[in-house]
Amino acid sequence: MNLLEVAEKRRLRREEAAARLHALADALASNNEVEFDHGDLRITVHVPDEVDFKLEIEIGDEEREIEIELSW
Repeated sequence: MNLLEVAEKRRLRREEAAARLHALADALASNNEVEFDHGDLRITVHVPDEVDFKLEIEIGDEEREIEIELSW
């Protein structure tokens, strides 16, 4: 099986992060695929009608984390 993995991690303003989440949510709600641009590469991910949704929240002394995962 071929595997393509793209990872991106960077600091954004809260409003920019929200805008990216909104765009992803809009694409999921209206299409059966989501497109991502990563440099010169455009990635299209086909998404079925049902997905597994996972939400993790971690609260520590120095750091907080919300992790959202979709899989199928």
